[in-house]
Amino acid sequence: MKRLLPFIIILGVLGVAVGSVVYMTQTKSASNENTNQSQANSTAPKPSPTLGPVKTGVPGADPPHTIGPANAPVKIEEFGDFECPPCGLFHPILKQMHDEFGDKLQVIFREFPLANHNHAIPAASAAEAAGMQGKFWEMHALIFENQNQWKTQFDVRPTFEGYAKQIGLDVERYKRDLTSDRVEQRIFLDGKRARSMGVNSTPTVFLNGREVPFQSLPADTLRVLIDNELRVAGTQK
Repeated sequence: MKRLLPFIIILGVLGVAVGSVVYMTQTKSASNENTNQSQANSTAPKPSPTLGPVKTGVPGADPPHTIGPANAPVKIEEFGDFECPPCGLFHPILKQMHDEFGDKLQVIFREFPLANHNHAIPAASAAEAAGMQGKFWEMHALIFENQNQWKTQFDVRPTFEGYAKQIGLDVERYKRDLTSDRVEQRIFLDGKRARSMGVNSTPTVFLNGREVPFQSLPADTLRVLIDNELRVAGTQK
């Protein structure tokens, strides 16, 4: 028995070694299968986001602030708040979409200043007052692009007056229009339209009358949705 003991130990060691090799081979194979499956899943086409039903709502301010032709096959209507950080992040995305799709896309901006933002109404009023002189979009861009600077200020009026000068407005007229009934009425009518369409947060975006889920607002997803609408309309980018 003592003579056989070394051979038994050697056979045991060899058995463990062979078993380990088999186990490692099986584990590696399973790992490779999982990795391949994971890669396949990551490259598989993702389903297009589902849009809500078409909503018409009551009319808003007329004429609305638009970029792009009225007969564009795709219309994006944004209800926004100039002090809202996500609206500030969406601003360059919307500009990018307009640059990419050109005359096949019309962009509409609606005022929806939120009560919890101290400077939302002054900002909306500044943009609307600029619109009285045909410079809404220029003021719109400056306010959004400098959001982080002015939103912490106590009094934003001097800052917005500086933007008015920068875009070539008649500043005295701008200051009169800022508190005018016409500006106030435009903001009110856009808010009335928003509420009629179930809007309660910003940015809320409608694509050809159907609400786009918030998680679908990044450029890559929004581009797919626009392409889908163009395909339905029989128009390619």
